[in-house]
Amino acid sequence: MGNSYGTLFRITTFGESHGPAIGVIIDGCPAGLEIDEAFIQHELERRKPGQSRITTQRKEDDTCKILSGVFEGKSTGTPIAIVIENTDQRSKDYSHIAETFRPSHADFTYDAKYGVRDYRGGGRSSARETAARVAAGAIAKLLLHHEGVSINAYVSQVGGIQAPHYKELDLSKTDDNIVRCPDPATAEQMIAHIDQVRLNRDTIGGIVTCVIKNTPVGLGEPVFDKLHAELGKAMLSINAVKGFEYGSGFEGVKLLGSQHNDSFYNEEGRIRTRTNFSGGIQGGISNGEDIYFNVAFKPVATIMQDQQTVDVHGSETTVSGKGRHDPCVVPRAVPIVEAMAALVIVDFLLRDKTAKLTAAVPAEK
Repeated sequence: MGNSYGTLFRITTFGESHGPAIGVIIDGCPAGLEIDEAFIQHELERRKPGQSRITTQRKEDDTCKILSGVFEGKSTGTPIAIVIENTDQRSKDYSHIAETFRPSHADFTYDAKYGVRDYRGGGRSSARETAARVAAGAIAKLLLHHEGVSINAYVSQVGGIQAPHYKELDLSKTDDNIVRCPDPATAEQMIAHIDQVRLNRDTIGGIVTCVIKNTPVGLGEPVFDKLHAELGKAMLSINAVKGFEYGSGFEGVKLLGSQHNDSFYNEEGRIRTRTNFSGGIQGGISNGEDIYFNVAFKPVATIMQDQQTVDVHGSETTVSGKGRHDPCVVPRAVPIVEAMAALVIVDFLLRDKTAKLTAAVPAEK
C-alpha cells in the first residue's frame, strides 16, 4: 500500500482512523540526536482536531508515546517507534456508508482495489494518518535545526481570498490566529468566509505556501530524484491535495526567458541569484536560495448535504455527511506540509553525504 517514504531517513506509518492507535516507525535517524518530546507534542497539537470553530470538533489529545530508539533523551540509531492512541472515535457515525460510496472519497477505489475496506472514518485513507507523519516530521525538524535549516508553512489562500507574497509577511505570526495566515487582515476575511461556508453546511479549499530557508547547496539528484520532484511527491501524498507548484510555477509561462532567468552574482564569496523564479532549485538540485512552493487543497469531500451516489451493488442512492469534519482543511494542513518538507530535506541531507569523497590524506611512504 505504499506505507513507507524516504531512502536513508525512512518512515513507515500504520493504523486506521477508528482503530486503537496510529503510529510511525522511523529508520535511519542518526544516533546522538537529542529528542525533544515536548517539541514533538507541540507539533502534534498544531495538527490535532478540535482546535477551533473552523476545524472538526473531534477531540483527540494526540499524545505521543515513544516505544523504542531513544535512550536517556537521545536517539540510539535504531528504529524509533512512536504510537498515538485514538480516544474519540464515533464509528456509529459511519454505519450508513458501510455499503455506500461517498462522492470524491476513496470508498469506491479502495473497495475495487482490495475487495474490503474499513468504512469507519475512511480507515487508512483518513487524514488521521497524517498525525504519524507530523510526529516523524518533528524529529526531522530537530535534525534540520542542527543544520540551520528552517521550514515555515502558512495558509496563503482560502477560496478566492489571497494573502500577500511571503516576502511581505512575518512568518513568525503564522500561529497567531486560528486560520494560520500571518497577515491579520487577510486572516479575518478567511475566517469569516470559512464560518459562512460552515453555516451553509458546505466546505471550501485553499492553498498552503511553504518556505524553506538556509538549505545547503547541492541537495537533490539530477535525473529522477530531483529535489522538486520529491517535494511534489511528498505533498501530493497528503490527503485532499490536488496541486503542487514551486518557484514561479504556472505563472512563469507568462514571462520571457530574458525575464525569467535568475542571473548569478558573487556576494562576499557566496554565489547567489538576483531573482528566484527557480524557487531555490535548479537542475533538480538546491542552489542555496529560498525554496518556496504552493500546495493546493480541495474542499473537504464530506459535506452535510444530500448527494447522489451508488452503493456496492451499483444501485443509485442518496448519501448525506454525518459526524465531525473540517469545513476547510488548510489551517490544520500547515504542520503536515512542514513535516513532509522536513522529511524530504533530511533524507537528501543524509544522501548528500555520500555524493563525493572528501580529500584523502596521503599514506606515508
